[in-house]
Amino acid sequence: MLIDTHCHLDDHHSGAQAQELLSRARSAGVGAFIVIGVGSDAARADALRLSREQPDVVATLGVHPHDAAESSLTLEQELEAQAASHEVVAIGEVGLDFHYDHSPRDVQEQVFRRFVQLARRVKKPLVIHTRTAAEETLRVLEEEGAREVGGVIHCFSEDIAFARRALDLGFDLSFSGILTFKSATAIQEVAAWAPPDRILVETDSPYLAPVPLRGKRCEPAFVVHTARRLAELRGQPLEVVSELTTENACRRFGPALSAALAAQPS
Repeated sequence: MLIDTHCHLDDHHSGAQAQELLSRARSAGVGAFIVIGVGSDAARADALRLSREQPDVVATLGVHPHDAAESSLTLEQELEAQAASHEVVAIGEVGLDFHYDHSPRDVQEQVFRRFVQLARRVKKPLVIHTRTAAEETLRVLEEEGAREVGGVIHCFSEDIAFARRALDLGFDLSFSGILTFKSATAIQEVAAWAPPDRILVETDSPYLAPVPLRGKRCEPAFVVHTARRLAELRGQPLEVVSELTTENACRRFGPALSAALAAQPS
């Protein structure tokens, strides 16, 4: 069984009924799903609803860096209260995105720092988004004591130097469909090198469909293609990489994800 450790299945993102996407993924061998609750109040509510209705789904909650300017202390207090729920396994995705700059950079950093602090208070791991902000992301994680809770660098797209520092901070490396792209040589180098107990796979659906489905709307069933490429790069059978990444995900995200993996959907 594989676990899609990062997918967006709220009504706004999915473009289809979540149940249909989950059913296709289950048929493809995906045993559990971490649905990311970011983007809007409705998206966060959808993630929570799915995690409560579907036995093989758990959720995260956060404010994406694109939306940092819309965050508030009131919202963050509400999310902190919701994060106490068993089905919420992590805080995120949160971080910095200096590629699009949809929110001012100083505001992104302020909100990011507050969410690292929030994760430490609720004692749950972080799911980190970083784009064109590698050094700044690591600096915030280091300065805010993120090592205390650790987490995941989602959609890993950096180099070995970044990976080493992230691993030292207690973060795992999660590989998306980008890993299958011909141009992704630096990411492939990291995937081949990374410690076996620190690798995960994800889709980031509906984005970043892997080869051979590039250009299509991504969905959780497609995670098998990323896992297959990861296995090729590491010179291991797909079954071994599936087992490794599943064990790593359950260890990182805790008992709620392990229970989701063991659950039989209705």
